[in-house]
Amino acid sequence: MVLGTAFGLHNGATVVLSVLLAFVFGYALTMRGVLKAGLDVGAAVKVALAADTVSILVMELIDNTVMVTVPGAMDAGLGDLLFWIALAGSLVLAFSLTVPVNKWMIGRGRGHAVVHAHHQH
Repeated sequence: MVLGTAFGLHNGATVVLSVLLAFVFGYALTMRGVLKAGLDVGAAVKVALAADTVSILVMELIDNTVMVTVPGAMDAGLGDLLFWIALAGSLVLAFSLTVPVNKWMIGRGRGHAVVHAHHQH
């Protein structure tokens, strides 16, 4: 959101950039840990996809929906308090709704439970 707003991108392009970067950085963070644990790149990609796809999808769906539906939030600039309040609120809401999803998935051996099998102790 910040980059799209800073670059003056159209709202649709800003949302697409936001979602793409969320997946890239989310997968990269997971892959960093499992690569360090000794998995090869192919296996690390599979673990990251299994661990993060649903979580990032839920987070981005909620976050971007809030940003798009708050009147004026997507048109506000980086110097506007509305942008930052809407962004902070969207992230808090998205996080609070994604945590139970992740907990549910971990409880069933999915999501980040897949990553935990590869942590070094």
